[in-house]
Amino acid sequence: MKYPFVLACFQDWNRTWQTLNPDLTPCFQNTVLVWIPCFYLCLFAPLYILYLKRNDRGYICMTHLNRAKTAIGFTLWLICWADVFYSFWERSHGATIAPVYLVSPTMLGVTMLLATFLIQYERKKGVQSSGVMLNFWLITIVCATVTFRSKILHSVLNVNVFKYTTFYIYYTMLLISLILACFSDRPPLFSQAVRDSNPCPESGASFLSRITFWWITGLMVTGYKRPLEEKDLWSLNTEDKSQRVVPQLVCRWDQECNKVKRSEKDGQPIEESEILLTKTLQKTGDPSLFCALCRTFGPYFLVSSLYKIIHDILMFVGPEILRLLIQFVNDSSAPDWHGYFYTTLLFVCTCVQTLILQKYFHVCFVTGMRLRTAIVGAVYRKALVITNAARRTSTVGEIVNLMSVDAQRFMDLITYINMIWSAPLQVILALYFLWQNLGPSVLAGIAVMVLMVPLNAVIAMKTKTYQVAQMKSKDNRIKLMNEVLNGIKVLKLYAWELAFKDKVSAIRESELRVLKKTAYLGAVSTFTWVCAPFLVALSTFAVYVLVDEHNILDAQKAFVSLALFNILRFPLNMLPMVISSMVQASVSMKRLRVFLSHEELDEDNVERPAISSCESSDSQAVKICNKTNVPCSVGALVAVVGHVGSGKSSLLSALLGEMQKQEGYVSIKGSVAYVPQQAWIQNATLKDNILFGRDAKDSWYQKVVEACALLPDLEILPGGDSTEIGEKGVNLSGGQKQRVSVARAVYCSCAVYLLDDPLSAVDAHVGKHIFEKVIGPQGLLQGRTRVLVTHGLSFLPQVDLILVMVDGEITEMGSYTELLGRQGAFAEFLHTYTNTEQEEVEESVAGEAGLLISELLSYTCSISVSRRQSLNSLNTAGTGKTPQKTEPNDVAASKKTKSADAARLTEADKANTGRVKLSVFWEYMKAIGLPLSIFSVFLFFCHHLSSLGSNYWLSLWTDDPVINNTQPNREMRLGVYGALGISQGIAVFCYSVAVSVGGILASRYLHQTMLYNVLRSPMSFFERTPSGNLVNRFAKETDTIDSVIPSIIKMFMGSMFNVLGSCAVILIATPLVAIIIPPLGLFYFFVQRFYVASSRQLKRLESVSRSPVYTHFNETLLGTSVIRAFGEQQRFITESDGRVDHNQKAYFPSICFVFWKADDLCVSLCLCGQSESRCPLMSLLVPYFPQVTASLNWLVRMSSELETNIVAVEKVKEYGDTEKEAEWRLEHSTLPAGWPTAGHIEIHNFGLRYREDLELAISDISVNIEGGEKVGIVGRTGAGKSSLTLGLFRIIEAAQGEIRIDGVNVAELGLHELRSRITIIPQDPVLFSGSLRMNLDPFDGYTDEDVWRALELAHLKNFVSGLPDKLNHECSEGGENLSLGQRQLVCLARALLRKTKILVLDEATAAVDLETDNLIQSTIRTQFEDCTVLTIAHRLNTIMDYTRVLVLDKGQMAEFDSPSNLIAKKGIFYKMAKDSGLV
Repeated sequence: MKYPFVLACFQDWNRTWQTLNPDLTPCFQNTVLVWIPCFYLCLFAPLYILYLKRNDRGYICMTHLNRAKTAIGFTLWLICWADVFYSFWERSHGATIAPVYLVSPTMLGVTMLLATFLIQYERKKGVQSSGVMLNFWLITIVCATVTFRSKILHSVLNVNVFKYTTFYIYYTMLLISLILACFSDRPPLFSQAVRDSNPCPESGASFLSRITFWWITGLMVTGYKRPLEEKDLWSLNTEDKSQRVVPQLVCRWDQECNKVKRSEKDGQPIEESEILLTKTLQKTGDPSLFCALCRTFGPYFLVSSLYKIIHDILMFVGPEILRLLIQFVNDSSAPDWHGYFYTTLLFVCTCVQTLILQKYFHVCFVTGMRLRTAIVGAVYRKALVITNAARRTSTVGEIVNLMSVDAQRFMDLITYINMIWSAPLQVILALYFLWQNLGPSVLAGIAVMVLMVPLNAVIAMKTKTYQVAQMKSKDNRIKLMNEVLNGIKVLKLYAWELAFKDKVSAIRESELRVLKKTAYLGAVSTFTWVCAPFLVALSTFAVYVLVDEHNILDAQKAFVSLALFNILRFPLNMLPMVISSMVQASVSMKRLRVFLSHEELDEDNVERPAISSCESSDSQAVKICNKTNVPCSVGALVAVVGHVGSGKSSLLSALLGEMQKQEGYVSIKGSVAYVPQQAWIQNATLKDNILFGRDAKDSWYQKVVEACALLPDLEILPGGDSTEIGEKGVNLSGGQKQRVSVARAVYCSCAVYLLDDPLSAVDAHVGKHIFEKVIGPQGLLQGRTRVLVTHGLSFLPQVDLILVMVDGEITEMGSYTELLGRQGAFAEFLHTYTNTEQEEVEESVAGEAGLLISELLSYTCSISVSRRQSLNSLNTAGTGKTPQKTEPNDVAASKKTKSADAARLTEADKANTGRVKLSVFWEYMKAIGLPLSIFSVFLFFCHHLSSLGSNYWLSLWTDDPVINNTQPNREMRLGVYGALGISQGIAVFCYSVAVSVGGILASRYLHQTMLYNVLRSPMSFFERTPSGNLVNRFAKETDTIDSVIPSIIKMFMGSMFNVLGSCAVILIATPLVAIIIPPLGLFYFFVQRFYVASSRQLKRLESVSRSPVYTHFNETLLGTSVIRAFGEQQRFITESDGRVDHNQKAYFPSICFVFWKADDLCVSLCLCGQSESRCPLMSLLVPYFPQVTASLNWLVRMSSELETNIVAVEKVKEYGDTEKEAEWRLEHSTLPAGWPTAGHIEIHNFGLRYREDLELAISDISVNIEGGEKVGIVGRTGAGKSSLTLGLFRIIEAAQGEIRIDGVNVAELGLHELRSRITIIPQDPVLFSGSLRMNLDPFDGYTDEDVWRALELAHLKNFVSGLPDKLNHECSEGGENLSLGQRQLVCLARALLRKTKILVLDEATAAVDLETDNLIQSTIRTQFEDCTVLTIAHRLNTIMDYTRVLVLDKGQMAEFDSPSNLIAKKGIFYKMAKDSGLV
């Protein structure tokens, strides 16, 4: 051979390139094209086998598909060997055979045998579809196709029939193998997919389906045919579930914390001289959340970096192909097939680039999803174990924001974080290719970019500062909203809605001020980075043409450079977004780190010795050792007594390990049950509240329900024990909640019971019944150790040990007789306050307990609208009348009569269906303001018109004739080009500001409207709607409106004008494309509608399923002490994880849908390319040609994003259509300033109902109460006491009759005019976070002297005077830093401050000790002597000296007279008084 073998394969360019009919040499075909697939498989096979060995997914039984793959593999092996043997046969017959004809078939045969082996090995390891094998068959078929074409071209010449036949069979088998490799095999035996009812199809999809995301199509078709529902959603993949993801992060975080603790132990103590270094040491001593996140999610996320590198390199292949395409256009002698080749190459390059980009985003989004799951799970777990002190520093609002906003910040960052290294890489590559094109002139462009870095660094620093301030305001707003929603009933009763609306609005305004500053900074940042590519281009072109007059700016240089500048635009545009996301994420990371670093409860606070099976009965179950040693023997009943604020509840908290131990020790043997002072009730059925995760034991359950006096309630509740209880027990009275709380503890059957004053909220005789049947010596808990905090002195003689507490210390200890015998302070106190109760004990010992329980249960004023609704639902379904007295019956019988539908109370957040209505978009535009909206669109138009103009001007410049190696009018061309660029920058800055400011205006309007609509809603709305739904609207949806929608509008408008501009240029340059653009546009429109139908509904489902996460979290935070006491942390963690996973089930398909769309759209590039191959204005098309598909893709994505995110506006607006209360204030009110002056109440024929379709709850009540009268309201369960007071405050509107106060019909007043002139002291004392003064007087309508006077009369002056900040003492969320009794006294102080002529009391002193109770009663009698007082009474002895008593029965007035006259009549009241031991 004349030339070396390798060169001979490549040398014949006349045959391969410079010809009208190209072909490769036979040498190349028989070596390189055969060896490429062989080298591929030999390289990857060992790594692949090792991977399969380590990732065994199970065993797949032999299927027809597998048999076919194996048979074809063997066939291919036989064909290869047939070629080898044939070559030997030819050689034996004297033919000259080149060695390649023996080597190549042998290599190919071995490779096919290896492929067949891999097919079987994959089956044994559970691989349903293989990417390695699909790529192998694809590479093999591509290489064989070249040979196939060549053989067809040369088939007219002399042919070797045998080799031609074997090759055609070989080629056919390859095609079949490729087709079979596109299909997926059945799942492995015992895999998760087999057991799951609706598994995610991704794991079982073929490799081709996975890379094109075609496996999603089934769900999309379903979503297009009908709105998607929850049942359509797939189960999460195992590796995405909380139970897999969260423990990984928690483990890594614990390792980081332990590392810091070890380093602190190893470190030396700091000397005084080194005190200045303390701050630095503290910084380095913090555990790194960033390291924990990297170690948890880094390995999987690194795969995305690999995809990104490949994608970035492919980005620069496009301009190089375009350069060749321009050369082809300018070279008329070039064969036509070159144009088609370049176009096809560009199409393939774009498709591969798109596929890789989608895989990159898929990895990013899945990582982000897992990251959010992990953060929510870690925050939830931490919230269950932090100390009370730490809990007070992190409010509910802040923790909800950690789970919603901060977790979302991480998800957003994950998508762009690779740009930190990718953007510089893209910039470097772009500058390299520009250098190749324009030479050193590029240095001018680099200088412009470098100058922009410091400016954006300053912007980033300021943005971070604003971000911190914004998040702080957001936390405060959500915290306040959470409190408002929790205490909405109190706000309505006191007419305080406007005060708290103003407080929320003030915080919101500060938040929006910061947002506006951030928007201005963002506009400057956008201006610099959008202008950056143009300024780089302008400076580069200017230097290029001015530095040397012989430098000609021709089409190739100008437009290939412009294409590179457009590539440069992406990283430069992305950098501000990445910097912003990093700033936001760094703020969020610090907040998360601070929360996760909070001090946790020390498990060693309480010692828990093992229980021995042979312990004696006098062994100690509870032992407290400090200044006083308090041993409690097994089975003892211990009472803890003391004044309000003396530390009784704190003692129980210490026993639970909830307090920080300073000295001494606490030891508890056995399991613990805890009943808190304020009952914690879950949003679940009544039965689930009692079972509390335990197995159902019917006989024991029935005993517990009966002993806790709940049977009559089961008769009344519409669904029996299957009735759903609302959040915080809204449809139960205070007494019922407490009895459910007691029943929960009793059912759990623990060794030690800690009972924090559970009898205060119930009627005296109900309390006595519970004590006798449950707590007392003969109760269900006999033999168990019980520690009872109580104010009920009648129970003390029956207890084994009494602990007397004063100022946080146990001052006296002993049995009842021992303490009496000592004649100390406690004995004196007993003699003073036990007279009345002692009579009760003596009178009511008879066996009337069962009768009493069925007749004496009274609802308190805290009964809710929904509960009344429920009662009447039962009446309508049953007798059509008000509830009759029923005898206790067993639980099963009572359940049979209940309606399952009636048992439902709360309404789950419902997802709307169908397209987002145009009215939603119109509302958003109106919220922005129509002039500003139109002006913004005009600015977008100006920007893109300038952009088109500058490119057109550049094309004219490049067409200028070249005279003596120079172009005339260079300065003029350059000046106009620069002016057009500056006009672009101005338009960009203006539209960025306009859209951002418009977004803030819309956000302010929508938030204020929603806040007003929510506060105007009636109480029934709040009882039906879980608080999580409302928190979701005020947190996540509001954040979407604040931050997401404005940026999406900017991107949508930008991409829309990009598409219009590109289409306009292409149409002008190549009119023939007009044939292609309409069908292409229709195709894109169909794809957009097809895509949006599902993605929009998924967004709604995701939003709806997010609310239960917050609802459950709020509920957990309120009951952490109960959950910890019962040891139920793991069950609640599992429940929370399940809700998060359910939410992610809707999110996961939505992120996959985006990728499906992108892959299916890249096909359009080919259509455009074919018609543009030889157009005369090809140079002008170069910068637009690669943008067409990208812009269309982005337009479809942004239009879809806009429609899916505008759902947030839809969600926020939906509360505008709900039922509203009457007006707060009437415009033309004639009410006198001092009304009511006398407090005269006339109730005439009054009745009300809870729903239009229900019977009257109370009816025909007519009473006349003179001013200054003291009237008690009593009655049995369901008598209508609360309904009457709710009607008085117009919480429920009258259905018949009227109520007049001082001659004025209350129905004709504005609600605030009415509610602000009368006062109620509710049973549940509600305080809000803020100063003590704000809690007393939120409108600042009274002087400090008035406030101090009210506190003095409420017996709080000494306590408040002793506080460091006095009236400015900061109350924590819900007033948790005050005892329940102190909170009740604050409510009394409110009433004393308002001093209205009408006062309503709802057993307002249940939570205070008898001494304080006595003082309060005397205060009410003296301070409200000339006022009308209405008291709903549980304890009849508190109203025996009242003027008159109103007895209600079955919703109607039964008796109304003085107590003495009623007793003389011997009616209902007499019987109740007799049962109470008062007569």
